Amino acid sequence: MELKETVEMMNSADFKERFRAEYFQTKIRYEKLKKMCNKYEAGTLNFTPSCSLELLRDQQKHMGLYLHNLEVRAEIEGINLEEE
Repeated sequence: MELKETVEMMNSADFKERFRAEYFQTKIRYEKLKKMCNKYEAGTLNFTPSCSLELLRDQQKHMGLYLHNLEVRAEIEGINLEEE
């Protein structure tokens, strides 16, 4: 899934669809950040970030915790987070 595929869900009147969009958007961004950090750490990133790897990894950690919270809330509220 790509970010552009979440736009319709984000504009839905149904809070569960908006929740799913938020989850997918966060997950997409988390995975991209993780991939970038791995390349940064391996020395294969094709540019030099302005901030430290430590700061980027900290951001990744917090995004991961947020994803976890969304997953637990989805389970409690009966929201399906499977991609369709």
